[in-house]
Amino acid sequence: MSLVLFFRLRRLGQIPLAVLLWRDMISIGTLINLAASFLALVALALGAHGGLAVVLHFAPLPYNIFLLAAVLRLQAGNTFTTTVAVVWFIVMLVL
Repeated sequence: MSLVLFFRLRRLGQIPLAVLLWRDMISIGTLINLAASFLALVALALGAHGGLAVVLHFAPLPYNIFLLAAVLRLQAGNTFTTTVAVVWFIVMLVL
């Protein structure tokens, strides 16, 4: 699947909510955020400028915002899904 198709299907709501929330957001999104935070810590440990660490840490933010918007658009009033998605987004900002 191409990257453009990946984003298009999610933007248009053509992916099942379970796949979007649990696989894309919780699983893959969390791994991406952990990797970015790890790289930021490694950069700091190697003596890189603090600004680089901040940029590395927040690099996944556009993807996180996209996933949150896609879930909120698709979930259609499901309070549990909304809560999980918003809490995940907040935790990923801090992590």
